[in-house]
Amino acid sequence: MDFLDYAFMQRALLAAVLVGITAPAVGIYLVQRRQALMGDGIGHVAMTGVGLGFLLTWSPVWMATLVSVLGAVLMELIRWYGKTRGDIALAMLFYGGMAGGVMFINLAPTGSNANLTSYLFGSLSTVSESDVTAICVLAAFVVLVTLGLRRQLFAVSQDEEFARVTGLPVRALNLLTAITAAVTVTVAMRVVGLLLVSALMVVPVAAAQQIARSFAATFVVAVAIGVSVTIGGTVTSYYQDVPPGATIVLLTIGAFVVLTALAAPLARRRARARAALDTAGDPTECAIPGSRRSADGVGV
Repeated sequence: MDFLDYAFMQRALLAAVLVGITAPAVGIYLVQRRQALMGDGIGHVAMTGVGLGFLLTWSPVWMATLVSVLGAVLMELIRWYGKTRGDIALAMLFYGGMAGGVMFINLAPTGSNANLTSYLFGSLSTVSESDVTAICVLAAFVVLVTLGLRRQLFAVSQDEEFARVTGLPVRALNLLTAITAAVTVTVAMRVVGLLLVSALMVVPVAAAQQIARSFAATFVVAVAIGVSVTIGGTVTSYYQDVPPGATIVLLTIGAFVVLTALAAPLARRRARARAALDTAGDPTECAIPGSRRSADGVGV
């Protein structure tokens, strides 16, 4: 536990815990909406925000938040109105975001490709106190949205048409989901990195789905996996001097493999238990006379 003696590790662990909570909390709705790669696209756009932050000597985290939110809103508008050429517009948005980030950070007087690399793949030693403050504020927003509006977001994620018929503001909720995903990307970029954050939003949810049987259980298990792998990856990165983002993602994939291996025997056990309940629950009129009583207590 000597790593807790260092201030940079304290900041990194706090950021890791917040990332482990927020990424799966948003990812579960993206998986339900079949938009698992949305976080990856937002990460590309956020690179422009990082570059602008260095160019304008403003906080890269807050600038990346602003740019990624605008990009997420634009992505939703393209999804609504883009029709057949929407995929081309999205491709230009994603690759333009990457190119803009590289260009702006090289134009910045204090920027370099080394600075950009720490945002692309995560870096423990560069998480500053201002970064932690921004991450805490943004994480609070994500938790508030994903828990406070969980019923509405779940309804829209499952069936937009049904949600619209019930009177829910579907487009507003879709925009809010996109904005929350954008905020989550910027929360995670200092620990996992912009290019790997999508994995932490999706893989814990996919792993949790292997053993959980309800949305609530999937949510809890996914967050538990997210927190476990981010803490484990951060500590491993400190002791083994390996990239934190890659370590966290590999641990997440490992958790998915383990839970997938456990899912088959669990499913067989549940099937046997269900069969036993079905056998024990035969209708009374089919029972052997004298072996069971009817509902009014009289032997049949």
